[in-house]
Amino acid sequence: MTDDTKQYAVTKSEAEWKAQLSPAEFQVLRKAGTERPFTGEYTDTKTVGVYRCRACDAELFRSESKFDSHCGWPSFFAPLAEDRVEYIEDSTLGMKRVEVRCANCGSHLGHVFEGEGYPTPTDLRYCINSISLTLSPA
Repeated sequence: MTDDTKQYAVTKSEAEWKAQLSPAEFQVLRKAGTERPFTGEYTDTKTVGVYRCRACDAELFRSESKFDSHCGWPSFFAPLAEDRVEYIEDSTLGMKRVEVRCANCGSHLGHVFEGEGYPTPTDLRYCINSISLTLSPA
């Protein structure tokens, strides 16, 4: 469910994305799907490094901002820089949420939540699908 009217630095046709991504990656990254909780490869990862967009390789999050939220998905308290992600109001599922997308290619990453009481510097939880990311160890 990417914004087809916005021009991203990385732009591909649906056929090109389908050729590049696995069916599961395509469903999450390009159709705003969600992987099942506690199934992603980075949910409990403690490896130091940079998390990148699986679709375009843009640097999005650093391991220093990752924290244990016990929600079933990797959680971060801040992106690498605010210009690395974009925020879209999401009213699907009968609730108001804020979708997080890669600002470089428009791929769906997950959602960001505020005010949940986690002891983090920002009081934000970027709840990100593992399948949307790759980790480049330091």
